[in-house]
Amino acid sequence: MSYRNITFFSRFESDILADRKTITIRDQSESHFQPGEILTVARNEDDQYFCHIRVNAVTPIHFDALNEQHAVQENMTLEELKSVIQTIYPGQNEFVVIDFTRLDVTGNVAATNS
Repeated sequence: MSYRNITFFSRFESDILADRKTITIRDQSESHFQPGEILTVARNEDDQYFCHIRVNAVTPIHFDALNEQHAVQENMTLEELKSVIQTIYPGQNEFVVIDFTRLDVTGNVAATNS
């Protein structure tokens, strides 16, 4: 079976694998993912695969609407989250929140490690 790919910076890998990061906030160029879709996840820096995720929802959001709940789902403070987003996407304000669940190697929801 063939899956579409999504990459994350390597600094987020351990949080994803430990189910501490359950969303990703992306610009509009990545708004094409669909709920129920299974994605192959790799590190951005070296394209090394490290897991699969299932997309639960893709929701538009404006930068000013980011809140503490988003920060918790990203495993950081709201100030850190806003800083990371501004660094990755300078000058942008329209994003999508991709809510996801990490899958185990059999394609089932992974047991939480935390």
